[in-house]
Parts: sequence; C-alpha cells; structure tokens
Amino acid sequence: MSRATRHRNAGGGSHAGTATESALIIAAHGRHYVVELGDGTRMHAFPRGKKSDCAVGDHVSVERAAADQCVITAASPRKNLLHRSDQFKSKLLAANIDQVVIVLATEPGFSEDLLGRALVSAEAMEIRPLIVLNKTDLPDRLEEARGRLALYRGLGYDTLELSVRADPAQALAALKPRLAGLASILIGQSGMGKSSLLNLLIPGVDAQTREISAKLDSGKHTTTFTRLYHLPAEWGTVDGHQGALIDSPGFQEFGLYHLSEGMLERAFPEFRPLLTGCRFYNCHHVNEPGCGVLAAVASGAISERRHQLYMQLLHESNQQKPW
Repeated sequence: MSRATRHRNAGGGSHAGTATESALIIAAHGRHYVVELGDGTRMHAFPRGKKSDCAVGDHVSVERAAADQCVITAASPRKNLLHRSDQFKSKLLAANIDQVVIVLATEPGFSEDLLGRALVSAEAMEIRPLIVLNKTDLPDRLEEARGRLALYRGLGYDTLELSVRADPAQALAALKPRLAGLASILIGQSGMGKSSLLNLLIPGVDAQTREISAKLDSGKHTTTFTRLYHLPAEWGTVDGHQGALIDSPGFQEFGLYHLSEGMLERAFPEFRPLLTGCRFYNCHHVNEPGCGVLAAVASGAISERRHQLYMQLLHESNQQKPW
C-alpha cells in the first residue's frame, strides 16, 4: 500500500480542518479495529456512529482522535467481501482477498460440510480456493483423507498435501509460490493446524499477535479475532503487491444464508455447464422434470453429496432474513 496521504477535507464525513489519512484494517473484533497507516504506524480505531461494517483488508480513511486512537470516517470500494451468515446475523471475515486457503487435517477428521460450504462461498465471490491437507505424516489417516478429497480434486480444486510439524521445510517450499504476492485468508475448524501454519509462514507471529491484542485491548473481549499479517518481504511481490495472510478464528459452522438461489447454482462448477439445458428457465434443480442437473445426479456425473449440499443451502437461502 502507498504511504499514507494527508489532506484537508471539509466534507465526506470529516470535520472541517481535520487531517485524514489512508489506512489498512489489519485486525477486527466487533466494533474494535487496528489500522496500519502508510508509514507502518498501528493505531486502535473505531467507526464513527453506531454502524460497524468494516472488515480486515478494507482500505479506509481515518482521523486521529488521540495519541494512539483514530476514527474511521470512510471506506474505499471493495474488490470482494468474504463473510458467513446465519438466519439472524452476518459475520464479516475479510475484504479484498485473492485466495481462500481452507486448512484441513488427517486428524482430527475434517467436516466435509464445512469444506463444501467454504468452496461455495469462495466460488460465489469469484475468489480462488486452495485446499491444504495438513498432518500427512499420519499414514493410517492419510488414505482416508485422500479418498474424501478425491471428489474435489476431480472438480479441479487445487489440493496441497503437507505436514507442518514433521517436514516444515517441505511445507514452506510448497506454500510460498502459492501465497507470494497474494492476499490470502486461512479458514478452517479448530485443531486443523492453522496456528502451526502461521508460525511457519510469519516470522515473529506471536509477538505480532500480542501487539495487536494490546491495541484491541482484547483482554476485555476475547482472545480470538481476525488479523492480517504481511508476508516476508524476501518472498517478493506480484504486480507490486507484497502479499498478506489473514488468520480467522476457527469455527464449526459456515452459514451462507446471504447467498441467493442464482448465486448458489453458479457456485457449483459442475452445475454451470448444465444450467442452460433445463426445460424450465426458472428451474430450481430440486424435483423439476427435464432438469439437466438432476439428470446428471441420476447418472452419477454429479455427486449426490454435492447436490444434497446445494439443497441444504437453497433451503437456508429461502429462510426469512431479519438482518
């Protein structure tokens, strides 16, 4: 990101005569944020007003309010926003990202439902997904995990096998070319090895986490929050971008209530070539006659598991959303 720019701004939500600066949100918990200014200074930030709809990765304008605090006055347009939702609320994960890294492990067993939902979310936002299978040094569980992932490899998803603890050098060599110069978010269930992965990829990650925790004053809230780390400078850049890694708290549910029916059907890559072959233009791919998707499920060309996931997500999408 370019160095912070200061300017006098009499409008746009800023107080007349107050200097505004550009910043990047690098941590978020509720209405509490940490922003990084162009010169690397990090400050505690909070939104002006009651509404709080910023996410890690957002580029924002801020006004200094105290020695180490500032107010977020505006946000730049986003390239994308990854979030999850249930029937009652929405949880922002990260903005302006290039890649979703879904971290799985041979042990404990991973949730295929969460994997499928994470892939659908990435597809819906047109963000590249990367599946990372960790703990491959456990041979008794490796073949089972590979078998479960065969479906996703067959759909064309990039899958990377590694063991952070058993062979960190191989893991680092495999990950660097897939992360360098990109803004990636790590997501996954608890216990998959995300913390070990972070420690491998980001030098001094524990110290950086403590610094951000202090800025967030997170002892009064929670020890889990979404945060952004810059990738090592020696990894190089892509189109002038150094690259970043965003870590999100582990979760057990990945609701996609915010996705419309049209977004859902296009988020399954195996559905896309068949959507124009349905007899009815408004086919839901549930029980309609002449449905190309259902015919492919019946013939085995589309996995029944994948169609069941689509049906569940379609049901969620049709629920009333009060938010």
